[in-house]
Amino acid sequence: MTGRVRATSGSPFEATFGFARAVRDGNRIIVAGTGPVEPDGSTTPGGATEQAVRCCAIIVAAIEELGGTATDVVRTRMLLTDPNDQDAVGAVHARFFGAARPAATMAGVAWLCRPEWKVEIEAEAVVRG
Repeated sequence: MTGRVRATSGSPFEATFGFARAVRDGNRIIVAGTGPVEPDGSTTPGGATEQAVRCCAIIVAAIEELGGTATDVVRTRMLLTDPNDQDAVGAVHARFFGAARPAATMAGVAWLCRPEWKVEIEAEAVVRG
């Protein structure tokens, strides 16, 4: 792939805030901070586990749309509003990205875009070949 290509997930924040879900430039894919947003714009119901699954599914879909796979992920950042959720979110991260074993950061934050969000995740991938 040459040039800059963008992917969208349909999140209402993308148009409102003026960003793309993911951008591929050359062999590098950068996925924006991804919250647990359903196709209708609502928040994924449930706790941190369910929300992390939704975030990771959106991330993988964006990477795949741009020609990569989950095993191309080299960096992730997980933002949590409750430190008690770290084991649950870490387990979901391992399910989606464990084969890639990316460099990863998990940090606590005071708030995310919506008060009911418990997690937001971003990722970077490098596509080989």
